[in-house]
Amino acid sequence: MPDHFAAARAALAAAESRFATNNPLSRAQHELAISSLPGGNTRTLLHTPPFPLTIARGEETYLYDLDGHKYLDLAGDLSAGLFSHTPPPPVLTALTTALATVGLSLGGTTLAEQRHASLLCARFGLDRVRFANTGTEANLYAVAAARRFTGKRKVVVFAGGYHGGVLSFPGREAAAGNVDRGEYVVVEGYNDLEKAREVMARVAEEGDLAGVLVEGLQGAGGVIPGREGFLKGLRSAARKAGAVFILDEVMTSRLAPGGLGQEMGLEPDLVTLGKYLGGGFAFGAFGGREEVMAVYDPRREGALGHSGTFNNNTMAMHAGRAALEEVYTPEVCVEFNARGDRLRERLAQAGKGTRMSFTGRGSLIGVHCTEDGTEEMLSGGDVAGKERRDLNDLFWFEMLEDGFWIARRGYMALILQTTDGEVDRFVDAVAKFLDRHRGIFAL
Repeated sequence: MPDHFAAARAALAAAESRFATNNPLSRAQHELAISSLPGGNTRTLLHTPPFPLTIARGEETYLYDLDGHKYLDLAGDLSAGLFSHTPPPPVLTALTTALATVGLSLGGTTLAEQRHASLLCARFGLDRVRFANTGTEANLYAVAAARRFTGKRKVVVFAGGYHGGVLSFPGREAAAGNVDRGEYVVVEGYNDLEKAREVMARVAEEGDLAGVLVEGLQGAGGVIPGREGFLKGLRSAARKAGAVFILDEVMTSRLAPGGLGQEMGLEPDLVTLGKYLGGGFAFGAFGGREEVMAVYDPRREGALGHSGTFNNNTMAMHAGRAALEEVYTPEVCVEFNARGDRLRERLAQAGKGTRMSFTGRGSLIGVHCTEDGTEEMLSGGDVAGKERRDLNDLFWFEMLEDGFWIARRGYMALILQTTDGEVDRFVDAVAKFLDRHRGIFAL
């Protein structure tokens, strides 16, 4: 085994030891939490061995842990935290006004839900939209709509796809905790149109193809963008088969003023939304063609039920509308994602000739550590067997030491208010990290 493997093990062990020494209060809090939460955790992604850091508070673009460390937040709550941890003035005004003049859970149809729905329809090109509490719910309801509309059951998805806590497809099969596991057909190659067409044709011939569910950029699957030809080809194949084409924009709606669907001219039948569109509150939505969404119209006999106490929650409706209408305007969206592209290009340049590379689009960025330094990835299969989790973990531990918060798996989602100076500081920290460990990372 090459020497750099042993060197990486030693560097990682030292970094983990420093982490444990530097965070005694987070360790103690974790040990307390396991007495009431399985594993001390209620969001699996946030469990990071040897123990997770406990975040005490957030302010503007920074997070502060229980031990007093300060981190520039570059994970943005996995794209939900688009806005500063300190609510932007329009959002704060909307919230305080709603609290003072409207109330919390009203238990009735409200003005705010129609106004937010109208804004979303106009912004994302939807005929009709309905609200939910999470992106997971939005995708579940979209799939149910496709099944009712077509009268069929099977849904084609892609390896590396993540559509929610019970709709995850990390490999060739659905994850163990998924719902309706036997009714999803997984295509192993994201961005492989020919393979997708073959699978779709086979399921269609069996007479049971209800829909195709795909992300315009795989988030959990490595922040890998879908190629326009691939996504348009899926849409055409779905229409040819009489299936519903569902575009998951829970993460990607932030990448262009009308989401990737409009940016690429995809014309999906259904779109799912979530994350930042609640202005910092729990939020999900699904919408699209009027005739498909009509399966949820309660005025129609036999319509599907779709209820949820917090679907039209006052805070999410008011904060979400203010955030989209007054803060994340189309102009702001374009400039912000251009900044993200520039950051990714600078990081890629810093990683040239090393085992670290970067993927993504706009304000979403993926960090990859592979044995051969693979730079271009069309699917997770392109790095199968080559990923170096030890190097990825070393990077994560040492970025924490330098005051930067990213997801351990190498996922970054920029916060809107992050300054150029903060970005410069991060690029410099990455370059110094690679130089510090050049014996491990250099190809």
